[in-house]
Amino acid sequence: MKNEIKITSLRARSVNVPLEYPVKTAVGTVATSPLVLIDLLTDAGVTGRAYVFTYTPLALKPVQRMVEELGTVVVGMPLAPYAIDQALQSRFRLIGNTGLVRMATAGIDMAAWDALARACDLPLVELLGGKARPLRAYDSHSMDGVALGRERAKAAAEQGFTAIKTKIGYPTLEEDIAVVRAIRAAVGSDVQILVDYNQGLTVPEAIRRGRALEQEGIAWIEEPTLQHDYQGHAAVRAAMNVPVQMGENWFGPEDMGKALAAQASDLCMPDLMKIGGVSGWLRASALAEQAALPMSSHIFQEFSAHLLAVTPTCHWLERMDLAGPVLEPPIEFKDGMAHFGQSAGAGIVWREDQVDRFAV
Repeated sequence: MKNEIKITSLRARSVNVPLEYPVKTAVGTVATSPLVLIDLLTDAGVTGRAYVFTYTPLALKPVQRMVEELGTVVVGMPLAPYAIDQALQSRFRLIGNTGLVRMATAGIDMAAWDALARACDLPLVELLGGKARPLRAYDSHSMDGVALGRERAKAAAEQGFTAIKTKIGYPTLEEDIAVVRAIRAAVGSDVQILVDYNQGLTVPEAIRRGRALEQEGIAWIEEPTLQHDYQGHAAVRAAMNVPVQMGENWFGPEDMGKALAAQASDLCMPDLMKIGGVSGWLRASALAEQAALPMSSHIFQEFSAHLLAVTPTCHWLERMDLAGPVLEPPIEFKDGMAHFGQSAGAGIVWREDQVDRFAV
């Protein structure tokens, strides 16, 4: 019986892999992709796989160690993701389940769901009651400047993407507008342009720039001010007609609930790792459905595709390949759509030679 499967061990490894383009933002640059790879082994011979992204190599070893320590809690438990999630959450009720702790527990949650789907020989989307289908994807770019921004946008449009995100927040509004206009000239009027400030503006400056960008026909303005300032986001939202997007920095559905109560955004895009893994995402998608909030993903494209397919307010999948060098590709992007679900679980298979090559 599937419910008799037990977890026998957990392995965590650190890698720091190269990025084709450094992720430049208004508040800093992510030059490489530091990942903790997780293997959750069971007595059924099934291994669940997942990874977490630590943003900076400085956090790699602390997160790896936290995952390994949590492994001592889950080893011997039945392969029941919700029970595992509750057990891990209860361990951190007094000190708070946020930051690196939430990242580590989410990684284990993701691996547990992957293992359960593999044990049932089903793609994760089918285990969750859905069916794999092509999903609209946008190509996620960096703070690239005019020349590179135009070049990357043109290439994305030629690949069939119908939406492109660019990071802005240059020293002046004029520079922001110049980049947006260069991208528009490269892709034409049929491709949506999304902009991301990565929390780089004060509320008054966000309103000033947002009103100017309205005239450029952008489709959303993302995290214009500090992510925890829900009232500030609500003020920006009330001052202009461009939809406000946020959510990648919500630590758990509880943060999402606070943002919704403040009417801080028109759209939402939880980060699978920060929201609490698959279990946290399912709770978040219920909140989004109740608020009629279109819900997109933030990175973790391999798992996110399966989850968006069972999200009632599914909007956009973000295409940003952070783990490609160490994964056999489980997802294909064609004609601006993400195609997935051909393998059991989330389809993650490590390229072990590349894991060894980029090991930390």
